[in-house]
Amino acid sequence: MNEPVRMLSDLHLGHRVSRIGDVEALRPLVAGAGTVIFNGDTWQELARGLRERSGEMLAELRKLCAEEGVETVFLPGNHDPGWDGDGWVELAGGRIVVTHGDALFFDGSPWKREVLRGRKRVMELWGKYPAAGHDIRERLKLAREISFDLCSVDYPSGRRFVQRAWDALVPPMRAVRMLEAWLSQGLRGAEFCERYFPAAEFLIIGHFHFLGCWEERGRVVIDTGSFLDPGRANWVEWSGGWLSRGVIEESAGACRMGARTELWRLD
Repeated sequence: MNEPVRMLSDLHLGHRVSRIGDVEALRPLVAGAGTVIFNGDTWQELARGLRERSGEMLAELRKLCAEEGVETVFLPGNHDPGWDGDGWVELAGGRIVVTHGDALFFDGSPWKREVLRGRKRVMELWGKYPAAGHDIRERLKLAREISFDLCSVDYPSGRRFVQRAWDALVPPMRAVRMLEAWLSQGLRGAEFCERYFPAAEFLIIGHFHFLGCWEERGRVVIDTGSFLDPGRANWVEWSGGWLSRGVIEESAGACRMGARTELWRLD
């Protein structure tokens, strides 16, 4: 894998409220990387009504990366679970793990209406993967099946903040589960590493649309956020023994790597 390795997540190409209206805006963010890991929810594979345009934008993204001479790694997310591969990447000899993040929670996305109504189905799917509690390959296969089986049927039709807020608050338990996930993702990430990647010191995720960096149980968990309003997005990069994280500056025509906010040396 060519360095620098840049990590982004949750582009949600083609989603009605994605801030990426034109794939060309991503060129400054991709340029200069040796490899870009798109860490899940890159496109709307499962969304009726969004899939065609999203697929076109995905093709444009692939073309843009090829023009820049950038190697690409696409990891599955709960909105695009169909990607080939195991579902994670290890860097620095396993000290850094990159995966989307939906496997951190028993039911993947505990705030989804389909999941709130489908607890029995989640339990049935866990029954199909008895090794998922200790085998990471089985755990991520299970996460993908939950995504396929309990995918979102409808998406909000409006782009206004009030409409988005109302969608998040109804039913009320949806907002409660969302808040719980935001507040606990650091701890859940550390527990995930203890169970599946005991050598990992850093876990890079997306999924929760709530960027941040947490130190828990001797590990660092980084959520790179998303390109869906009202969430913000960060970049993470691995190069020459250094892991860094920083702001993505977004304008009408371009997304660029902004100021670095953290830097770690892995000897």
